Amino acid sequence: MEKRNGEVGGPTATGEGRGEAPRSRQKWRLTVVVGAVLALLLATVVSYRSFPKLSISSNICKCPMGEIFFSRDARKYSGMVEDCCCDYETVNQLNDEVLHPILQELVKTPFFRYFKVKLWCDCPFWPDDGMCRLRDCSVCECPDNEFPELFKKPSRVRSADDMVCQEGKPQAAVDRTLDSNGFSGWIEVDNPWTNDDETDNAEMTYVNLQLNPERYTGYTGPSARRIWDAIYKENCPRYPSELCSEQKVLYKLISGLHSSISVHIASDYLIDEAAQLWDHNLELLYDRVMRYPERVTNLYFTFLFVLRAVTKAADYLEQAEYNTGNSEEDLKTQSLVRQLVFNPEIRAACPVPFDEAKLWKGEKGPELMVQIQKQFRNISAIMDCVGCEKCRLWGKLQVLGLGTALKILFSVNGNNKLNQPLQLQRNEVIALLNLLNRLSESVKFVHEMGPIAEKQIKRKVNATPKKNSS
Repeated sequence: MEKRNGEVGGPTATGEGRGEAPRSRQKWRLTVVVGAVLALLLATVVSYRSFPKLSISSNICKCPMGEIFFSRDARKYSGMVEDCCCDYETVNQLNDEVLHPILQELVKTPFFRYFKVKLWCDCPFWPDDGMCRLRDCSVCECPDNEFPELFKKPSRVRSADDMVCQEGKPQAAVDRTLDSNGFSGWIEVDNPWTNDDETDNAEMTYVNLQLNPERYTGYTGPSARRIWDAIYKENCPRYPSELCSEQKVLYKLISGLHSSISVHIASDYLIDEAAQLWDHNLELLYDRVMRYPERVTNLYFTFLFVLRAVTKAADYLEQAEYNTGNSEEDLKTQSLVRQLVFNPEIRAACPVPFDEAKLWKGEKGPELMVQIQKQFRNISAIMDCVGCEKCRLWGKLQVLGLGTALKILFSVNGNNKLNQPLQLQRNEVIALLNLLNRLSESVKFVHEMGPIAEKQIKRKVNATPKKNSS
């Protein structure tokens, strides 16, 4: 006990009542302790420089609340993303080095390049009076040879009630000659989170997403505002902080998706219509996203939420068939999917991006799920009211992708059937991975260009002459 007291700081630690020999031993021990501490700190610094941002931990995720710190020059998002299990630094590095490169390749493969959608739909809520003023609103018609041959071959299991693609739709700008059962190995199953009108039927057509990028279209004004008003006010209000997490999740997801859409508009903006000059619009990025920290945090939240759904469905996605008739491309697609869903860096640094197990607890859990499912189905149906064809395309794809993520994480129907095997439609998988890519692009753009946009606005404000108050 004497030795422990002397080392730890008991009565003998001061050296009182001791001669020179005890003092020398104490000095030697103190030197050893200080040396050990310095060695530990040095090792920590070296380790930190080797992995400057990745926070690798095998502990169970506790999902602490996020903290946002701001520098003097520009907003610096740091700490844990609110309601998620990863910090901003880790998310940015994983996205830059792992997710973004894989997703950029994946969405260009034949399987993920073509999305089947019903573009010309009747709005169930109000007459569509929104007219887009730019040619970029319309979906680009794709030549027949753009599509894999397998898409065009009639299926042997084609049902009798399959109809020939409907003709006579106004401003038809997409190829409608493709068979609805072009892919093998996929089944049609209902998604309780999305509008039933999106199930496969004769009015749906394939669209090459690479030829129809999500960008500025000129779709603004009352019609566009009415879409978001209907989504937020009627189906997705901003809930007060005292309400339950489940009700907040829907708002945060839609807000994050809204932020991502705004980022893509700002990143690919028509600067000069006459010259057809496209470039970044950093002022728009600031006005719509960066000036509102909540919109940035919700973007990261939605990104991690969808990433969690993709990694949770890893086994299903690995075993799915990605057959388009091009064996080389199909093997590449399967390889990229495996790289994404079983990536060791993601599993080490961010094993559970979002912890869905904490939701739908208590007696009202099932009832609350049915209520929120209904709200999200309404949001899905509102996409039919978008007055811009290209905006409608990306709105439908991303809402379907978000609905697919909800389906994977929470339920197959109104009941939480966790023991039943997951079943996804081909279109759901295409929408899910394209949505993750959209969010990945937005997070990357915000991380790289957000501080520049804020500095640009700050310089503009400082350069503005101040009016005299007298």
